[in-house]
Amino acid sequence: MALESPVEPRGVLDDDRFRRSLDDGRNVWLDGERVKNVAEHPALSGAVAELGSLLDLQHDPERADELTVFDERSGKRISRGYQLPRTFDDLRAARRSATTWMRESWGQHGRSPAFMSSIAVGLHDFHLRLATQGAQFGENAVAYHRFAAERDLVLTHALGDPQIERGSTPLDDPDLALRIVREDDAGIVVRGAKQLTTLAPFAHEVLVYLSASFAQRGSEKFVMWFALPMNATGLHVLCREPFGSEPYGHAHHFARRFDEQDAMLFFDDVVVPWDRVFLLHDGALANEGLRRINAWSQYIGQIRYQERLRTLLGVATLLAESIGVDGFRNIQDELGELAGYVEILGHFLDAGEATATTTDAGLVAPGPTPAAAIWAAEVAGRAVEIVRNIGQSGILMQPSEKDLRSPDLRDYLERYMRGKDMDVDRKSRLFRLAWDLTADSFGQRQDLYEYVHRGNLTRNRVNLFMKHDQNEMRERITELVEGPL
Repeated sequence: MALESPVEPRGVLDDDRFRRSLDDGRNVWLDGERVKNVAEHPALSGAVAELGSLLDLQHDPERADELTVFDERSGKRISRGYQLPRTFDDLRAARRSATTWMRESWGQHGRSPAFMSSIAVGLHDFHLRLATQGAQFGENAVAYHRFAAERDLVLTHALGDPQIERGSTPLDDPDLALRIVREDDAGIVVRGAKQLTTLAPFAHEVLVYLSASFAQRGSEKFVMWFALPMNATGLHVLCREPFGSEPYGHAHHFARRFDEQDAMLFFDDVVVPWDRVFLLHDGALANEGLRRINAWSQYIGQIRYQERLRTLLGVATLLAESIGVDGFRNIQDELGELAGYVEILGHFLDAGEATATTTDAGLVAPGPTPAAAIWAAEVAGRAVEIVRNIGQSGILMQPSEKDLRSPDLRDYLERYMRGKDMDVDRKSRLFRLAWDLTADSFGQRQDLYEYVHRGNLTRNRVNLFMKHDQNEMRERITELVEGPL
């Protein structure tokens, strides 16, 4: 069976084609009702518009070489995110392209197309190892990358298992993880749920490639890697409460534009055709592959987080200036701390490039920087705290746009809510932007996302410790303490 998609293989997407492609009969649920058209729903249309504007950038003649590359096989331009990096220059080109995507979205799009396309690159890179389980699996990985690249598909991934009873295993209760209920000539049939699928309502396809049950004996039916269109029969998408509504005139600038949505996916005996299956029943290979296919995504993710930190630093600096505290030593100390975070992340990116290697598939992959993921999760909350410390109660109390237009209130607002050399309009919008970034539902979601999306922090620390080579230092210390004083 050939891979199928409602998106035509015409190279890079634009806003119009993206909007039309979302009207594909997908089963998206929001607040108890099925969404008829994702692009037109008032709670989702802002995010669709933002994604569409980013896709349109690829058609800007001045940015074409930065964001796209000519693909000789298809004869069309494809997104840089899908380019297979075969040289170090290709790797740096991917960084420049991703930087543009993340700058345009202020570092708020954790699952931007620039991020998820790198997962498809990683899947292609792992095809030789996948083929050891069956030639068709390696061939499927290569074919899927090309399929997605030629259509510029917007991808998401579904990794986590339902939070039902974490003290039990899927072997005790199969509903605790997505599972294979049967295999036949058509493919595999899967039943269960996955969370937390960011970008699900706006994506064309979902990649499933992780299960917490990999290492458990007898858990083969829970080990699977596959891709699935979001309009697959039996796939249901349940959205969380959306952010960015404006019932009282508060302009939630970032929430309205960058709420990617997070969703639960319910698989009701969904058929996954064989040409969309990449791995089955091999936990050891899946664990190995998880590290390999994320080589580029961790690199792109660091680019995104650096831009978010730059945004937080910029907002914090302007807050301090707006109320005349930018000259206070304690405020400068906190701003310097934030600036340090921005620069440290740049060093992590440089380190990944400095230790880049060529894989067995001939691709140039950035070196692993697991300490960066740990560090980012550790400082994420502190970065937000600094902005709050500087803005303090002003972040909580600002007039709305309707307040600013009220002639009865205007005199009070100008007199008591202006800033230092700043009128009340500009100051209120700046502080409400800080609220959007750090304190309202969108800001709290972004903060939680930074903490959890890199995986369990304790597990990551333990893994780093277990892999850290201390042999030489241990031998030196042992020699020192065993000898005479």
